[in-house]
Amino acid sequence: MKKIIAPLLTSLFITLIVCTCVAADSKSVSYKSGDETVQAILYTPTGKGPFPAIIVIHEYWGLNDWVKEQASKLADQGYVALAIDLYRGKVATTPDLAHELMRGVPEDRAKRDLHAAFEFLQSQPNVKKDRIGAIGWCMGGGYSLDVALQEPALAADVINYGHLATDPEAIKKINAPILGQFGGQDQGITPDDVHKFEAAMKQQGKKIDVKIYDDAGHAFENPNNKTGYRADDAEDAWKRTVTFLEQNLKK
Repeated sequence: MKKIIAPLLTSLFITLIVCTCVAADSKSVSYKSGDETVQAILYTPTGKGPFPAIIVIHEYWGLNDWVKEQASKLADQGYVALAIDLYRGKVATTPDLAHELMRGVPEDRAKRDLHAAFEFLQSQPNVKKDRIGAIGWCMGGGYSLDVALQEPALAADVINYGHLATDPEAIKKINAPILGQFGGQDQGITPDDVHKFEAAMKQQGKKIDVKIYDDAGHAFENPNNKTGYRADDAEDAWKRTVTFLEQNLKK
């Protein structure tokens, strides 16, 4: 019996060590945005740092468990991840409420919150000041592009089926390389929109890597999207995200 138990205990001990090594620390933080205070969750990798960092921007649902999970996964990859809350604590549970909350966010306030998030990360002693990126999904994907438009020092930007820009004057402001991931069946952000954005970026010599998943619709990466989630495409999009961030934030 002892001979059986010992290997089991050893295996359990090794497993605990592995889990401890990859687990990210999380804590609630706040930062000033103009005269207002914004709440967020900061996920920090284990180790000494300094680390590259990422602004994590939620879908139109708000800062819910799925977005927190994405931020935690990014921290497990070695990034300080700041999951911001553009809704001031509100989280939608129905599409109608989500639309209402999204429409209720003043665009200038959201952009101010995002700029403040960038400055917050730059102020952290364990963050590499020149290795800060942004990522978002759905509404957050559009806001991720806004971060690239307003932060010339942004080092990487991931847009998951978010709104796009084609105005040459706007595109000129983008310095960060961009990874874009979209659904070919998306009725809101259409493949035509994606191609126009990609062409506008390339015309000005900007770095961009776009993939359109032919059979996917909007929000295909979120398993809570019961009718539109596509596991294989979501897995591929995540792998592309990990590779892109590693190439642009860790080298």
